[in-house]
Formats: sequence, structure tokens, C-alpha cells
Amino acid sequence: MLTIDLPFRTIEWKDRRLILLNQQALPEKLEYLEYTDYRKVIGAIKDLTVRGAPAIGVAAAYALSLASAEFLESVGKGYFKLMKKASEEIADARPTAVNLRWAVERITGLIKENADKPAEEIDKLVVREAKTIEREDVELCQKIGEYGAGLINNGDGVLTHCNAGALATAGIGTALGVIYTAAFSGKNIRIYSGETRPVDQGRRLTVWELAASGLDVALICDNMVASLLSAGKVDKVIVGADRIALNGDTANKIGTLNIAIIAKNYGVPFYVAAPYSTFDKRAKDGNDIPIEFRSGKEIVNKEKYEGIKGRIDVYNPAFDITPSDLISGFITDKGILNAGDISAKFV
Repeated sequence: MLTIDLPFRTIEWKDRRLILLNQQALPEKLEYLEYTDYRKVIGAIKDLTVRGAPAIGVAAAYALSLASAEFLESVGKGYFKLMKKASEEIADARPTAVNLRWAVERITGLIKENADKPAEEIDKLVVREAKTIEREDVELCQKIGEYGAGLINNGDGVLTHCNAGALATAGIGTALGVIYTAAFSGKNIRIYSGETRPVDQGRRLTVWELAASGLDVALICDNMVASLLSAGKVDKVIVGADRIALNGDTANKIGTLNIAIIAKNYGVPFYVAAPYSTFDKRAKDGNDIPIEFRSGKEIVNKEKYEGIKGRIDVYNPAFDITPSDLISGFITDKGILNAGDISAKFV
């Protein structure tokens, strides 16, 4: 089994504290922030201090562990009422990434199953379950990497979008986990990353993460994708996902759909890498996936427009939906699947 050691950790639980790598500070500064209040973890999820569907799920589980510690001394049934309220607040932090609600429901289900036990005992179970969710994510990333690495040939050019690496998970990542596994097993790969406007996750995070881990990566502007593929420089596209419907329609960072359409045009295989927790049993197709809209200040913040009479609105969806017919395959912890396999594997 290939061991991949990266020079940073995204999430750590230590002495009843949650430690997060501050992704808002990258790439200028490697900074870790400590949390003991679940409400501040909610803030960290909302403001993208921690981001990436699997990482958000792990952070949510630990946020409930912090809430449990705070409410442990509540009298009578107060613990359960307060934990229910906290779980709802955490689950609503961001709407599109299904791993967030998945992790919260996993913890709250555990609490309900053990409602007859003392709060102190339930508290221990909550912490243990959060640690299990983190450990599972590490293992799932490793499996995804192992399955996906076989798709990459020596000398391939691989394009990725946004950040689906170790910064987005507790492990080596999903899409980048595939790239890490292939590269550290000895394959020579040319990696391309789009900047991922408007928040620049590709420029700030993916490029930093790959370079910090000793790999070479070329940064491109998002509008260079067609030029890059038309020049024959890309053999595979591998991206992550925030939510996948049962028919294979996939929500991922805005701009993913553009790339999938271009890849289809030039005959370049387009793969989505994700763990089982990203497949939403409640979503029949992409129409059932909620799309998060973020503040227009991410696009126009400091600019001043002189001499205009009209109003400037900003359209800023954080994600788009890529239809399953544009996706060559899904790289999962259960193997490489096509859209027709999803219901059988994840329902």
C-alpha cells in the first residue's frame, strides 16, 4: 500500500479543540486556527476557512462534539434540545455540499439511538463517532486514489478544477488523491489547474497544495480551458463533487460544467472523484440539488463605477450542475462506476 505523506494537515482534533488550517490565508500564510465553540466553526464553514465537501462533513461532526461539551451540564432534557438546535444550525451552514448534512444526521441519529443513556456517555459516543468519520474519510480518499490512479498513464496531462485535494478532505483528497497516487507511484504527470474564479480556489489552494507536496503544476486562467484542450495538452479531466444525484448529475464548483462541455467536444475523458457520502439518495437528478448563491462582493468589492445611471447586479452561484451524459465515469471508494451503477451501489 502506497504511503503518501503531505506537509500539512487540514483538520485536527486535539484536547477537545478543533484545529483548522485557515484556507483564507493561503497561499500567503500557513496558519492554523483553534475552535472550542461550535458557532465559530459554523462561521468557519460559511466564510470558507474550511471548505470542500468531505472536509466540511468532518468539521461539522467535530462542531457537534464541541456543542456536546458545552451542553453537557444542561439539566434534564436540556442537552437533547440544545443538541438538536445546534445540529440544525450546523446543517444549514452551506446548502449544496451533501457531506455536511450527512455527517450531522449521522451524529444526531447516534444521539437518538442512545437517548436513554446519561448525557456524559452520549458525549463520549459523539466524539468517538466524529473521530470515526474523520478516519473513514482518510481511508476513502486512499481507496479513491488507488482506483483512479489506474486511469492515468505515464506522460498524461491532467486538468483539475477548484480544489478537491487534501485541503478539501481529511485525507489526500478525491480528485487530487488520484493525482497524488499516480504521481507518487512513479508516473510522470503534467498537471493543469484553472484559477477558479471568483474565489480562486484553484490558484490559491490547488496550485499551492500540489507545489508544497513536491509536484509540478501549471496554472491557467479559467477561460483558457478550450485553448488548452484544443492544443492536445490534456488527456484526462478529473474533478471532485459536492453532491451527486442518483442519475449521476453532479454539483461541483462553478465552471465545472463549462469544462465538461469542452472536454466532450474534444473527446477528452471527464471523471468525477467522490466518496459514497457525496452521493445523495434523496436527489433523483440535478433538479433536486440546491445551489448556493453567495454575496456579490466576491466579484465586485472595491471597484467604483463612475458616471453610470443603471444598477449593476451580480449573479454569483457557487456551483453548477454537470449532466451525467457529460461524465465518463465516477471514481469512488467502491471502484470506477458509470451513471447506471450509482443506484445499485449507493441506495
